[in-house]
Amino acid sequence: MFEKTAGPDRVDRRLPLYAALGVIVLFVPVAFSQPDISLLGYVLLITFISLASIVVFLRDAMARRTWSCVSIVSMLIVGWTISSVLVANNVVIRGAARWLVWSNHYKAEVLAKPISSDGGLKHIEWDGWGWAGQDTTVYLVFDPTDSLSTAARSHESGMLSGIPCEVNVVRRREGHWYSAQFYTNEFWDRCH
Repeated sequence: MFEKTAGPDRVDRRLPLYAALGVIVLFVPVAFSQPDISLLGYVLLITFISLASIVVFLRDAMARRTWSCVSIVSMLIVGWTISSVLVANNVVIRGAARWLVWSNHYKAEVLAKPISSDGGLKHIEWDGWGWAGQDTTVYLVFDPTDSLSTAARSHESGMLSGIPCEVNVVRRREGHWYSAQFYTNEFWDRCH
């Protein structure tokens, strides 16, 4: 009785919003899982979705639905822009997300460590990534005197008090708690 007819060719303003929400939701598992494989899976998934969108774009272009094509292009631009920002800032986002959810667990694990006889700070291996022998390691460090605060604030790298190896990046998690990212193939107990 009621026949559904195709609507006029117009810009769907919701598509870019859906793309933005979609790439953020798809990125959430990346923030909490192993960075190498999950990041690769995320990029492959976004690529697959983009290719499917391009197929729809080509179909609409052949049907001369100009505004639908504009909607799809805007969706792709928004999706890839946000994805690029998320991937480029993966280490920072991943660290913040893991700290937000599991900081109490990590703190208990570090504080259970014995005090070092050589004056080194209490630490655990907190994160890491790499492939083919090119591994980057990040340690969670408890600094009761906050001596790492200056390095974290000024983005200072190099040799820091209480840490045996050169540090590439120090980030403050909260008072007395820092993450120290070492250079590739440097480890707390085996400095070059």
